[in-house]
Amino acid sequence: MGPMTGFYLHPASSLHDTGWGHPEHQGRLRALASTVGKDLLSLHGHVEQMKSGDASLEDLRLVHTSAHIDAVRAVCDRAKESGRIEAVAEDTNVSASSWEAALGSVGSAIEAARAVAKGEISNAFVAARPPGHHAAPDGAMGFCLFNNVAVAARWLQTMNLAERILILDWDVHHGNGTQDTFYEDESVYFVSLHQSSHYPGSGAADETGAGLGLGRTLNVPLSEGTSAEIYKDVFAETLASIADRFDPDFVLVSSGFDCLAGDPLGGFLLEPEDLHWMTRRVADYASASCNGRMVAVLEGGYDPKRLGAGTLAVIRALADLEVQGD
Repeated sequence: MGPMTGFYLHPASSLHDTGWGHPEHQGRLRALASTVGKDLLSLHGHVEQMKSGDASLEDLRLVHTSAHIDAVRAVCDRAKESGRIEAVAEDTNVSASSWEAALGSVGSAIEAARAVAKGEISNAFVAARPPGHHAAPDGAMGFCLFNNVAVAARWLQTMNLAERILILDWDVHHGNGTQDTFYEDESVYFVSLHQSSHYPGSGAADETGAGLGLGRTLNVPLSEGTSAEIYKDVFAETLASIADRFDPDFVLVSSGFDCLAGDPLGGFLLEPEDLHWMTRRVADYASASCNGRMVAVLEGGYDPKRLGAGTLAVIRALADLEVQGD
């Protein structure tokens, strides 16, 4: 049997405590792990749970400023000493275990990218928590401390395991931190499909990059209530347009599940089977462009039950299995 799909879940991630009244609470990851666990029998031989990694400070510095790293660590240390939940930013909380969770999320994204690049696994899903795509090089925001996907991309380039990287973000919120990181970079193509006039307020269609990176950012804002049929048509058109203008040797997906119908922080109408379809389209694109080298990393998704179902759909698509496990 050939390489399998890897599944990464760092043990510290479920200990990151933002408070039960916070949308990005501990129950998200517990629901995800429970749903995936219940399908282990049908996933056996196709999906393998892998050992997670831990990022170093040097890894974080590939994207983030030392001042930002030190500031996050200081608040996490304060939370550890006080035993209370502390705020890093207006909407971004940490607790005693958050530093370990943050290093584990970034480290697991790096480890998944390494294993896929080396051919040890065919592709991967990383159940990262805290999420990352709102984290800018110099600041935390939007529940995100460090940018898991951005650091993994820079790590691949630093280790000469990839040169040209496509980052595709389908979270309902624009991935402003990822965009900021690569806005003037011609080696990374950032594509975001997101709800228009929604948090964090960036991601207009005319934001297309700058300097050497001009034309390397593609924003596709869609209206609240966009149907799954229209969304998938736009998604397919977007993928086709990327194929015409960029030939990556690695694909990273910021896989937010707040694009699913009923999410308390989103207004799209997608179902898990739509995410399965989208993942298969990206996997086909990756197969054609870079031998299938693809890693999907968890971002948002704030209805725990829907998050679990959506994650399972994406994992099954990565493993080239049908959407249902029965």
